[in-house]
Amino acid sequence: ELLEAAGGLLPLFLTLLNPRLRISAITLGHVVLARSPDDLERTRAHERVHVRQFERWGPFFPLLYLGAGALMLLRGRHAYWDNPYEREARAQD
Repeated sequence: ELLEAAGGLLPLFLTLLNPRLRISAITLGHVVLARSPDDLERTRAHERVHVRQFERWGPFFPLLYLGAGALMLLRGRHAYWDNPYEREARAQD
């Protein structure tokens, strides 16, 4: 099952997570949080990929995701845009 939520204080929460990167939505396990209902609709396919990634890797996924971002930084690349988990999700956009 999947829980989706949008609006309310979520835009503030998502801004606080990373003020430099406008996060439209984020997936935390089987929960998707979005700035607005429109953002939720627009990012649904992308975020569902992250849900499947979480299902594949379980509680290790956050560590793998952050580790992949750190590895990209060490290679002189962008932690978010070049992260293989994000690239897989963007393929659905």
